[in-house]
Amino acid sequence: MRNWLTIVLLLLWMPGTAFADEALWDRLRAGGLVVAIRHAHAPGTGDPPQFRLDNCSTQRNLSASGRAQAAALGAAFRDRGIPVGRVLSSRWCRALDTARIAFGSAEPEPALDSLFGRRDRTETQTATIASLIRAWPRTGGNLILVSHNANIAALTGLSPADAEIIVLTATPDGSIQVLGRLHT
Repeated sequence: MRNWLTIVLLLLWMPGTAFADEALWDRLRAGGLVVAIRHAHAPGTGDPPQFRLDNCSTQRNLSASGRAQAAALGAAFRDRGIPVGRVLSSRWCRALDTARIAFGSAEPEPALDSLFGRRDRTETQTATIASLIRAWPRTGGNLILVSHNANIAALTGLSPADAEIIVLTATPDGSIQVLGRLHT
């Protein structure tokens, strides 16, 4: 009996447990939050030298496992009844593909474009994203932002894994608060 009680108490106390994850999914089910997602797996780092925004064949693209991650992401939202209000994505193909596979469609948003190797844009793009988060209504569907590691790190201080979910909200004083992290 004592071992059972110890295990239950540890599970309730430990951050990142299934209990904490389910509580965060419940908050998402209520709507009105912002979900920042790093694009699914695209092998490599940065962009190839011949990179062109208008040509996906010149970019790092999702691998087969990345496409599966994106599909699992969308299934997790659908299976849990998570309301999706608006889906915004970086214009990079790996982000757009992640958003479209997961949620069916996405609006390209330049402020979500990769900051990797573009430090001169960090402050402006991060401020634009923070403004979008502050303006998102606290009722209705959730705002989905599909972007890149550097962008999410600049906004939150966290370095998300491929297809990782970072749940955000704006506080009354206007700061951006991280409510938690989810993996599908």
